Amino acid sequence: MSAPDVSAPPLTKAPQGHPRRWLILGVICLAQLTVLLDNTVLNVAIPSLTHRLHAATSDIQWMINAYSLVQSGLLLTAGSAADRYGRKKMLIAGLAVFGLGSLAAGLSTTTGQLIAARAGMGIGGALLLTTTLAVAMQIFAPEEQPKAIGIWAAVNSLGFAAGPLIGGFVLDHFWWGAIFLINLPVAALGLVAVVALVPESKATRAVGATGEPARPDLLGALLSTIGMTALVFAVISGPHHGWTSPRVLGSSAVAVAVLALFAYWESRVEEPMLDLAFFRDRRFTGAVAGAVLITFGMGGALFLLTQHLQLVLGYGPLEAGARTAPLALTVVLLNFSGLSSKCAASLGTPVAIALGMALMAGGLVSIAGLASSGYAGTLLGLVLIGAGCALANPAMAHAIMSAIPAEKAGVGAGINGTLAEFGNGLGVAVLGAVLSSFLASGRTLSAGLSAGQLVGAVSVLAGGLVAAALLKRAQRDAV
Repeated sequence: MSAPDVSAPPLTKAPQGHPRRWLILGVICLAQLTVLLDNTVLNVAIPSLTHRLHAATSDIQWMINAYSLVQSGLLLTAGSAADRYGRKKMLIAGLAVFGLGSLAAGLSTTTGQLIAARAGMGIGGALLLTTTLAVAMQIFAPEEQPKAIGIWAAVNSLGFAAGPLIGGFVLDHFWWGAIFLINLPVAALGLVAVVALVPESKATRAVGATGEPARPDLLGALLSTIGMTALVFAVISGPHHGWTSPRVLGSSAVAVAVLALFAYWESRVEEPMLDLAFFRDRRFTGAVAGAVLITFGMGGALFLLTQHLQLVLGYGPLEAGARTAPLALTVVLLNFSGLSSKCAASLGTPVAIALGMALMAGGLVSIAGLASSGYAGTLLGLVLIGAGCALANPAMAHAIMSAIPAEKAGVGAGINGTLAEFGNGLGVAVLGAVLSSFLASGRTLSAGLSAGQLVGAVSVLAGGLVAAALLKRAQRDAV
């Protein structure tokens, strides 16, 4: 008798999902938190890195961007690999690579070594960000998926809030390398827990014309990696080198050409990494459009907020980080309690997304209009943004994931992560450009920051309306 296939779909066939699903969710959220903390901790360490490693401004930029570029380029490929070869295997690999990269970063003695280590951590981060969401979709029954995704999304906000506080504490007591080495015990604990608890799951392999399993889409993986890396590189380079500089125009041209070739190839290959038929589903296109606009507005607005707290209100880096905590705490409270998922279920996905984004836009307007009078206006804005995030973000992620077949959950998570990376990078670039244009015209820093927040508010509100309209139309068509 052959051994049972642990990668088969029984994980999701039971009405209540996997019997240890909530414990497993805690494990994968721990893995997710490892990545998120590292991203925010690094920002606090920039002054120390500049001093200890004699890092130039360009070195600091590459320490940050090396991670983002590698992770953004590999998200789709990582998700596809998880679907094909096993999500548990990729989760284990992601934790191991991320841990080794953290060790190398913490022991680095030159800027070049640290940049290389950060690139290695980006590989692990791509594997983790795609497999954690994919596993969550596999182990929960459909009716519990919104709450599970809400908790998963809340961990993202917790990482955003806790990173600066943990980084500030570590730097006050240890040397700069400790901010990377604190990842090691978390990654080790995550590895043990994943091996012991997380079930394996993967897609059933398609059969090709010869009757053999279809080959992996290696060319598609290569094209998507090159195209997305070039696109994110152009977005990152724009504010520093100018949007019409050869660097930006050249990388943009490469991105457009390679991604067009990727789309053509995916429409022809026997088993595509990204099935372009997904884009004919209005649920999917609505959620994608909304996700880009929401991350564009929020990524740029939060980038401006940190400057406002430090440069206008006069807080230090650690105190500024602490004063952004109400945003994350609001998200954590509403998502961990299940209030946001219950509200979304009663309102319906389109209305929940529209209402959530309206709350977020209202929060950004509050910060733009009231923050100059002190922290009270900022606090009100942060709470509104947190409430909106708790309602809209899980609904958006669930809309994307539920529009894609379960066996492609890794690719769906890769798309979700890619949109977040691209939207955040574009938001920082464009809203940063708005601020720069105000300063160049002789306006005050406070006026420029407020203008950027208002642009972000318009983008978020537009994203909510576009996503809600497309999702509502998809619901009508399905009836």
